[in-house]
Amino acid sequence: MLTSRRSLRNILIAVLATLPVALISSLALRSNASDGELALVANITDRTLTVKRNGEIVKVYDVAVGSGKHPTPTGAYSIRKIVWNPAWIPPDRAWARDKVPQGPGDPDNPMKVVKIFFREPDFFIHGTGATESLGTAASHGCLRMDPDQAGELALLLMEDNGVARDWDWVKGILHMGESRTVSLDRAVPMDVIE
Repeated sequence: MLTSRRSLRNILIAVLATLPVALISSLALRSNASDGELALVANITDRTLTVKRNGEIVKVYDVAVGSGKHPTPTGAYSIRKIVWNPAWIPPDRAWARDKVPQGPGDPDNPMKVVKIFFREPDFFIHGTGATESLGTAASHGCLRMDPDQAGELALLLMEDNGVARDWDWVKGILHMGESRTVSLDRAVPMDVIE
């Protein structure tokens, strides 16, 4: 009987000792869940990309959208893939027939810092060296962003998916001159509207 009381007491002590940890973990999970998931809305007319959490605006970015000859496709999409320091491979389109592939970080590479796929394989959000085009209809269908803002957006999408990184991590990838692909476990919804 004495042994079973000691065993019971030891079990009770162990349970009570873990209770604060379990409570804190529960509160942390509840806190993250209440943050809600992100969603993106690209407005072609306004030439903006809006980040929302639970319907509330978190951030609005100026973007360049597709030109009249090469419009950005409207519709509902899902973001599942991010490529840091991407190479550029000319698409199989008439406008790109005389273009040659550009490696990650190449000065002639139109993809700067990151590309975020919303309609694979041809349409994505990406950093651009042509920042003067932001706020205009100038792309071949993609959404162009300031490279730093595109990186900020990609880091936010990754963090929302539980893959937190910082700018030092990004700088390391850029410095190595290699591409790095990040797959998101949970798709981020994105609507492209007129």
